[in-house]
Amino acid sequence: MSSPSTGTTPPDARFGVRSVLALVSLALVAVPFGLLLFFVQDNWPPLRAVDQGGRDGLHRFALAHHTFTAVMKALSTIGSAPVYFAVFAVLVAWLLHRRRRGLAAFVAVTEAGGAVLNELVKTVVHRARPVVADPVAHASGLSFPSGHAQSAVVSYSLLLLLFWNSAGRRWRPVAVAVAAVVVLGIGLSRTALSVHYVSDVLAGYALGAAWVVAMTATFGAWHRENPSRFEEEP
Repeated sequence: MSSPSTGTTPPDARFGVRSVLALVSLALVAVPFGLLLFFVQDNWPPLRAVDQGGRDGLHRFALAHHTFTAVMKALSTIGSAPVYFAVFAVLVAWLLHRRRRGLAAFVAVTEAGGAVLNELVKTVVHRARPVVADPVAHASGLSFPSGHAQSAVVSYSLLLLLFWNSAGRRWRPVAVAVAAVVVLGIGLSRTALSVHYVSDVLAGYALGAAWVVAMTATFGAWHRENPSRFEEEP
């Protein structure tokens, strides 16, 4: 005989629902990255046309508009590794000071691990950066996926997650909008400065989103098993 309904969902069922939602979310952001990787490796003509058109068109615009170029360089600097390192080193130290070790580990692993993942994928794909006749900026290393675009998604997602509760309902939409504008601006800057193709930036966005979803699901499971590690200790 089945037991009467208590009006609550058993913990195992809640965990199963969360797991399915996490897997679906991961697939939704991982599949676009996989497709972009396949098309880049296959040198798919439509994507090649978009990459070359974006490179050439934005490069001509940057050469003709110096203020635009200066803004793009500023955005590129904002989205650089040294800036993220400084910001998240302070955040991790602050979380450790508050004895929120689990949350500090989540932030540190997600931020640093994303950078390592980007370098691994770049090494495997080994795509050269765009080449233009009169460059307005220079960048070393490989091109696919864009580290700036990936780091922007990871970093601003972490900031939103960290301060979501304290932001309050009134300011949450503003925070999301500002984060979205900055992330898109950083991605645009990498193409406008001719140091990445459009597909590099899109792949960086997709890989960054997939990484955040994967890490959130992983640390979410750890949180359920060890909630005390995520709470502020006295």
